[in-house]
Amino acid sequence: MFAARRAAAAASPSVAARRASPSVAARRASPSEHAGSIARRVDYPVESFTEEERARLAPHVTNLDRPVFALVNLPETVKGALFARYSRYPGTLRRLLLDEFADDLPEGREPFDGAEGERASTLYERVFLGYGDDSVAQLGGAHIACEWVSNILTKVLQRPRLGAYLEQSTRYIAYDRPMAGGGYRYYRDRDLGATYVAAMDALFDAYADALPRVQAWASERFARAEDVAPGAHQRALRAKSLDLLRGLLPAASLSHMGIFASGQTYEQLILHLLAHPLPEAREYGTMILDAVGDVIPSFVTRVKRPERGGEWIGYLRERAGTAERIASRLGLDRREHQDVPSVRLLSVHGGQEDVLAALLFEASTLSELDAREAVGTLDAEEQAALLVELVGERRNRRHRPGRGLEAVRYRFEVVADYGAFRDLQRHRMLTIQWQSLTPDLGAGVPGEIDDAGVGDAYRQALERSRAEYERLVDEGLAGAAPYALCLGYRIRFVLDLNARAAMQLIELRSGREGHPTYRAVAHELHAQIADVHPGIGAAMTHVDIETEPRLERVLSEMRAQRRAAVTSG
Repeated sequence: MFAARRAAAAASPSVAARRASPSVAARRASPSEHAGSIARRVDYPVESFTEEERARLAPHVTNLDRPVFALVNLPETVKGALFARYSRYPGTLRRLLLDEFADDLPEGREPFDGAEGERASTLYERVFLGYGDDSVAQLGGAHIACEWVSNILTKVLQRPRLGAYLEQSTRYIAYDRPMAGGGYRYYRDRDLGATYVAAMDALFDAYADALPRVQAWASERFARAEDVAPGAHQRALRAKSLDLLRGLLPAASLSHMGIFASGQTYEQLILHLLAHPLPEAREYGTMILDAVGDVIPSFVTRVKRPERGGEWIGYLRERAGTAERIASRLGLDRREHQDVPSVRLLSVHGGQEDVLAALLFEASTLSELDAREAVGTLDAEEQAALLVELVGERRNRRHRPGRGLEAVRYRFEVVADYGAFRDLQRHRMLTIQWQSLTPDLGAGVPGEIDDAGVGDAYRQALERSRAEYERLVDEGLAGAAPYALCLGYRIRFVLDLNARAAMQLIELRSGREGHPTYRAVAHELHAQIADVHPGIGAAMTHVDIETEPRLERVLSEMRAQRRAAVTSG
């Protein structure tokens, strides 16, 4: 089904060259020159289709053989449903389109030729470039699929806040079998050497060997209750097993992603990708630029111009290089070793009176200062009662108080495993910054892994992962070394968010169906907010604090089973 495709064959620059600050001449280079300078020797799987399948797909995707492409000539509901199903589907989006959505494809369309994008170019150039109205780029968007991307790159792709993202989930897709073209699903670059391949294969072998043993243990540990359908129970057991073992998967593990965003968001994403030190990021930046250019070319026309996109990319690279040099000068680049997860509240801005005044502002006819003065005359007990009254009865977690809760902000520093970081990073309504993934903060081994009898194999895999990371660093490939690390290794990151965003994150990520590692972070975030602002903590009424080991997904699977029964009936 798959054939190897050589994406590029040029040699890569040295690590030192990648980290060096660009010269003025480099900053004037065009984005295509930036991309061309980092061509890598990487083979991407290319799916083969029958002639009939190609004819069926051709009107709806912008290409049939590249890992990045846009969806076209489809109703918005179909594109949305495609991406929603994508997260649990083990194959590619084109195959999903054929397997499960063929009946929804419009008949009789000609293959996509990009003409609809070009027809709008003249008008757009006049409005956008002639009048400088950046907001026009917010009014058109595209659905883009990015396939065969590493878990490292998924976080870079999801960094923009004004976009919608969907990626394949390690909770629903097992990584225990080779791809159709041969080999496990991980990022390959011939520059990383045969030792890297052997180490990655060993990690996936450990994962594949442990999976049936963990599933057997889970079947004994979590017996099916009478009110749970056998199918729902089996799916929950599988999700539990995959959750427990996801820490073995390396950050090089490949995923498929769907993105829906405006032209303005794509422009920013592409610029940051082309300026990124990771060759994989720069390569996908070029491919996303091509895919977006196929459907809304004028929205990203500035990226291609040396005096616009070239200058912009140069600035981003120079800014990153300056920060690295200053951090080194101040001694902030030392390797720190610790082996414990943590959540630490770094700072708080605003208080309960600020929240009350902000919640009352829109209903008032006076200044917010007057509202703050009025609530300031109340004692602490009266203020707490007023906050309860303004928040109201929240019958479910989607009922959130007004924007007044945004008057208070919290800045947390978190040390958690990379798997938990992956899930928390996806929240759009907050500021998140993260450091490079290293083995220095240690890795956790879930207690249930030991209960299942695979603890020793799990720890051996973690050590193999660490050893390969150190080898890559020693050989001058520090930028690529995080690919080798298992998702169980910890990373340090900062969450900066207001109280309203905190409520959404904490109530969602503390839910009983969530992964234990990010549930633990959510619980600690809530506890520390409640310490400094008891009223705001109390307003988060849908925090699930139960920590007893359980079959996390069973309730969700039961609901899905009931919905399916109603639909089929």
